Amino acid sequence: MNMSDNNDNNPQNGAGGENPMAAELAVLDALRAENAELKDRALRALAETENTRRIAAREKQDASQYAVTRFARDMVAIADNFARALAALPSEKLQAADPAVKAVIDGVEATERQLMATLANHGIKPIDTSDGKFDPNLHQAIAEVPGNGKPGGTIVDVVQTGYVIGDRLLRPSMVTVARKDGAPESPKVDTQV
Repeated sequence: MNMSDNNDNNPQNGAGGENPMAAELAVLDALRAENAELKDRALRALAETENTRRIAAREKQDASQYAVTRFARDMVAIADNFARALAALPSEKLQAADPAVKAVIDGVEATERQLMATLANHGIKPIDTSDGKFDPNLHQAIAEVPGNGKPGGTIVDVVQTGYVIGDRLLRPSMVTVARKDGAPESPKVDTQV
C-alpha cells in the first residue's frame, strides 16, 4: 500500500488537504470575534440609552427648576421695592408715627417676609455678601469708593441685592468696592444739565 493512499483515506484530512480541526478552530475564532463585537455593540447601546435617560432627567429637572426664571426676575424687583419702602422710613419717624401708620408698616414688613420666604421655597435666594469678598461671577461693581479701612477690592456697600435661582445667577448684586491703595479716584459724573 502506498502512503499517499493512507493520507487520502484519513478522516482528519478534509477534501483538498485541509485539516478539519483547523477549519473548526477558524470558525470558532470567527464566532468568538462576532460575539465580542455584538457584546460591545450591546454595551454601547445600553450606555447610550443610559446617557439619554440621564440627560432627559437633568433637562426635566432644569426645566422645572428654571422655568420660572422670568417670573422670578419680576418678583425680585417687587422685593426690591418692598426693601426700598421700608428703608425710606427711619426708625425714629416710625416710633413717632401714628398707630395706623405703624400698622401699615407692619403689614408691609410681613408682606416682604412672606415674599422672601416664598422665593426661598422656590429656590430663589439672595446672594450673601456678608464676607465682603468681591466675586465677579456674583457681583457687579458699579463704583470704586474709599475703603474706610477695608482692603482694596472688597465690597463696601450693596446697592442692589442679587439673587440666584438654584445654582444659576438670576441677577448679580450691584456693589461698590473699596479702592486699592494708590488707585486714582473714579471720575465724577456731572449730573447737572
